[in-house]
Amino acid sequence: MSTETRDRLALRMQPETKQKIEQWYQADNCKSQNEFVERAVNFYADYLAARDNSLLPEAIQSVIEGRLGVLEDHIARREFTRDVELDLVIGIIADAFEIDLDDLKRRRAESVRNVKATNGLISLEKRARSRQEQEWDEEWQD
Repeated sequence: MSTETRDRLALRMQPETKQKIEQWYQADNCKSQNEFVERAVNFYADYLAARDNSLLPEAIQSVIEGRLGVLEDHIARREFTRDVELDLVIGIIADAFEIDLDDLKRRRAESVRNVKATNGLISLEKRARSRQEQEWDEEWQD
């Protein structure tokens, strides 16, 4: 026999509600109708708590989520277009120059360092200026 103590609750319900409990408690893998009712009450109470603790009203939250969806779609389209253009440029460069695999590995490592150092805010002007400074340093060392 179980040593667990539970509180009793007298409950009156519509016949349709009783029929739903009888119909669904086994489908939810509950051992008893009591377990099903307890789960249902906890589920609904959690739902109410989450709804009440929201910082924004549901209407505003829905509008924000809709706008974010539009923004995500816009960004995805732009990223796709940018990736197509990047693939085009890479293809042209690969066809125009024969690049040594060791040189390619070195350049990839250099690019990774550059992107990390600038948090991805690299510009052609900064890269050209950096290259010129490296060349000047090399000339002064010779």
